[in-house]
Amino acid sequence: MDSHQEIEQVKQQLTSIISKLILVIGLLVFTLLSIPLIMYYQDLPSKAKISKENITSAEIDEDTTLYWTSLNIDNILDKNQKELASYGKELIMHTAKYLGPKGSVLKMSNGLNCQNCHLQAGTAVFGNNFGSVASMYPKFRARSGSIENIHKRINDCFERSLDGNSLDTNSKEMRAIATYINYIGGNVKKGEKAVGSGFKDMDFLNRAADPKKGLSVYQLKCQSCHQANGEGLLNADQTEYVYPALWGNHSFNDGAGLYRITNFAKYVKYNMPQGVTHKSPMLADEEVWDVASYVLSQKRPHKQTPNDWPDISKKPIDHPFGPYSDSISERQHKYGPFQPIVNLYKQKNNVYNYWLEVYVLQYLFLCFPHLL
Repeated sequence: MDSHQEIEQVKQQLTSIISKLILVIGLLVFTLLSIPLIMYYQDLPSKAKISKENITSAEIDEDTTLYWTSLNIDNILDKNQKELASYGKELIMHTAKYLGPKGSVLKMSNGLNCQNCHLQAGTAVFGNNFGSVASMYPKFRARSGSIENIHKRINDCFERSLDGNSLDTNSKEMRAIATYINYIGGNVKKGEKAVGSGFKDMDFLNRAADPKKGLSVYQLKCQSCHQANGEGLLNADQTEYVYPALWGNHSFNDGAGLYRITNFAKYVKYNMPQGVTHKSPMLADEEVWDVASYVLSQKRPHKQTPNDWPDISKKPIDHPFGPYSDSISERQHKYGPFQPIVNLYKQKNNVYNYWLEVYVLQYLFLCFPHLL
């Protein structure tokens, strides 16, 4: 009798093992059959976006978004804080006057003002404003692969956009700029982004941006302010720019955020020429992409950044310098077309997530069959 029971137990165990093996084999077959379908559907074109030019104004919803507005430093009650914040705003608006080549405090930057990139002293909606700085910093940034505080962020601008040196974090100037930025964004909840901060999104072109076409746009729409050779226009006493240099020795270097074409294009689209806002852009998308490629194809200072992007898979799609985690050329990463890169990354991510789900299911089936 005992021998018979042992035989039955062995049979049951073998049956259980065989069932699990069949299940695993089935899952693997299903996985292999599904991969071509995943590839196929990922390659299908997405629905075309409806252009606002092709619909009547009655069909366009009015923008009722409540965008971030900065706190007014005139309302600061503490005298010392108010003086420091006021000096910080002055430094943002007239950086070159104090810290440029002819700076009255230090001579440490290229002559641009912080306000040339961060419009209206960092308060303009979609004008690269400071609305989210106080709420989001300190934060992890993939470019450095580390957690950065506001002082690091400010010095990144001095070293890249102003092609200069870093400020002493204990200096009056650094404390003033940080006080100003922290105060005006103090109405945004910690961990949340201000509505209207950063840049407003725009559609990709279905081709590469063309610097040759961009030259024509530049001559027609930009040259009257920024001059024929992108040198900008200085004020009467030569201390700061009325219209900033867009390339050359006194412009931002190639380590700056605006050297990425998607950032530069968005900035131009919704802020240029002067007087344009995100609600009333003047330039067509093609003009914007092409003129951005023209400006970014010109010579400018080079910054050595060997420690940037320690994880190259985190590089943005338009980062202009390799190496990359894909086989796409450096030129395409700089000028586009970008949608194929986006599709490739999505495809890789979806396949990775799919396999992860399969392995998790296999683990659950094998280890906890009674739960499934």
